Formats: sequence, structure tokens, C-alpha cells
Amino acid sequence: MPALKLAIVGGGSTYTPELIDGFARLRDTLPISELTLIDPAADRLELIAALARRIFDKQGHPAVVSTTTSIAEGVDGADAVLLQLRIGGQAARNEDESWPLECGCVGQETTGAGGLAKALRTVPVVLDIAEHVRRANPDAWIIDFTNPVGIVTRALQTAGHKAVGLCNVAIHLQRKFAQHLGVEPELVRLDHVGLNHLTWERGVTVLDHPGAATGYEALPKLIADFGAQIADDLRMPLPLLQHLGSVPSYYLRYYYQHDTVVEELRAKGSRAAEVATIERQLLEMYADPALDTKPELLAQRGGAYYSEAAVQLLAALHGTGAGVQVVNARNDGTLPFLPDDAVIEVPAEVDGAGVRPLPQQPVPPRYSGLIAHVTAYEQLALRAALEGGRDLVFDALFAHPLIGQWELAEQLTDRLIAHNRGYLSWA
Repeated sequence: MPALKLAIVGGGSTYTPELIDGFARLRDTLPISELTLIDPAADRLELIAALARRIFDKQGHPAVVSTTTSIAEGVDGADAVLLQLRIGGQAARNEDESWPLECGCVGQETTGAGGLAKALRTVPVVLDIAEHVRRANPDAWIIDFTNPVGIVTRALQTAGHKAVGLCNVAIHLQRKFAQHLGVEPELVRLDHVGLNHLTWERGVTVLDHPGAATGYEALPKLIADFGAQIADDLRMPLPLLQHLGSVPSYYLRYYYQHDTVVEELRAKGSRAAEVATIERQLLEMYADPALDTKPELLAQRGGAYYSEAAVQLLAALHGTGAGVQVVNARNDGTLPFLPDDAVIEVPAEVDGAGVRPLPQQPVPPRYSGLIAHVTAYEQLALRAALEGGRDLVFDALFAHPLIGQWELAEQLTDRLIAHNRGYLSWA
């Protein structure tokens, strides 16, 4: 496999050293000749790039790291483009997490009304970036890590781009389960089903050996022996996991315990404020010319194991063998109760020919009803992001299972538009 040129849009993010660390450690899996960091914040861009060069130098990695504030310049010649941007920064996130609480709803950057606000700000920008990628290299893959991943990936695929979405929830759980079971992570295969940030692990297979087709089912043992710890990590009650017989993603807490979460959020303040503090500390660390590894504090920023998931995905897409990986991909009948163009998050076979979701066992109503409901919301959210207008924003909010009331949707619509006028061309 020839060495690749990669571009990262949002390269000035404090996340980026997580990626750099993975690229450096896993260079035999994914050879890289050039890495271009793209970001409008030139000062942060140079800070991150200097650290990236030190990390590569320490590991003896030969890749050249370049920077630019120009999308067109940065994606030119790239074999793959990774998207990890945040339109409006932590300030916009703080608002997404605040004004829904005024209406008694969860304030969260990817779920509910806050998630819709982020989608409305993000989708038009991402589609513009993708057009630059298509003009520069129509064969380049776009890997989307930008939230809300499901809606953004669906926008990209609907516009005909070679795009796949990636989230770190599945690989994080895989690593956790492997630790509990005392096995290597590559032996753990997840029966992971749902939508981005709306998933359940309904099976955990420990393979006989890496790449094996056989193994044993370990989920009952995980819940029986480690259920209390898993539930504590998810901040959900153990009886809920025992009743489901599965491990839901952390984000399902917003559905299963909505009112409890609202009270907690009102009491503790936004996650955005916490992240902003962590980011300031990280940037101070990154400025230290002696720092040549990713700091431990970065794990508190989120995105753990993102780099390993990204390396695995990019390597498979560019021909270093096939592999099974949890990704956000076009449904195409995989879950027959959803439209073909829905984006689902399931294990998929990934190789140089693309991404093919694996066949799924029937999804029981306790999961499929919520999956179908949120998929309908995502379809309306994408339409609102593409076409604009108060009525379409209202329709999306009214359809969301965490909202679904006329007066509430009216209040949230007005607040969303008021807090995002600077990002909405039609407002």
C-alpha cells in the first residue's frame, strides 16, 4: 500500500493529538506520507502542528505535517479527508446545552433540540467542504467524525459523496469489555445495532482467534459479573441493563431517564463549560516545546480510541485487507423497517471496495420503535438543514421523541432560531 496523504478539517482541534498519536503508533497499518491540518484558527493550527511534528519525530515517523486555513488548498491531492469540525465552537455548544433546559428538555450537543441546532449549523458547511474534496479528488474518502454523525453522514451520502461516519462509542465499549474479560480487544466482536448515539450491544462474541468465524457469547457473563461497573460507567441503573439483557450506549440515558438527566444538568451546568476548561489546560500543555506525547488529560476531552478506529477504517478502505468495523453507513435494507437511505450504525465489512453493513438479526420492538422514530426525526432534521425555514425546524422538533408536544416544539423552535441566527442563512 503506498503512503497516503491525509487532510484533517478541524485540525486545530484539541482532539487532533489523539489522531496524531494513533497515526504514529500504527504507521505499519496505515502508512502516511503527508498530513495537512486545516482550520480557520491559524494560531491554534500552528500550535497543534508543532506538537504533531514532535510526536512524529519521537516515533521516527517520516510524514510531513503542513497547515492551511484554506479548504481548497488543504484537500488538494488528499486520498482521504477527516472531518472533525465544530461550527460556533464551545460557545455555540454551551448554548445548545443551555436553552433547551429553559423548556424542561435535555440540553445536549447531539441529542434533542441542541442536536438539531448543531445539525443546522453544520450540514451546509460540511457539504461545501465535500464539494471541494470532490473537485480535488473524486476518489477520496470522507470520514465524518463531526456530530451529529448520523445526520451529517446522511447529508454527505445523499449528495453523492464517498462518505462514511465514525464514532468512538463502539470501540470504547469493545476495549472496556476486553478488559473485563481479560482478552485482547481484537478478539471481541460486538453485535452493535441502532443509529449514531442510539445503539445497543445485544451480543458480545469472544472469537476463538483474531479473524475467526467462531467464538463464545460473553454478554450474559459481562452483565452478571461486571454489570454494576458497566452501569456505573453509563450512569444507568443496573436493573435497567438486566431487564434489557443488553448494554445501551450512554446516550440512551437521555431517553430512558430524561427527567432525571434534566434535573442533573440544571444542577451541574453544561458539559461545554467543563470541556472549555479542559481545552484551555490542553492548549497550555501543547505549547510546551518539550511535550512530544499526547497528555493523559486528553482522555477527559472525549474521543478515546478515535485514532485507532480511524486507522483501522482508513487502512481497510485503502486496501490493506478486509475487516469488520462498526461504522455509520447507508442502510440499504439492512434494517428492513427503515428507509434505504437512512444511516445506521452497525458492524460492516470494510475493504477497498467500500463499506457493506453485515446482515442483522431481527430487531425487537423495544429497540426498533425508538430507532424508527429517531430516524424519522433525522430525515426531517436533514430537510430543515438543507432547505431552512421555521416550519421545517418546527417539524423536526415536533417529531423528536424527546419533544413531541405542540407548545414545547413552538418554544424550542423560537429559542433555536434566536440563538443561531448568525449561522442560518435564511433566519
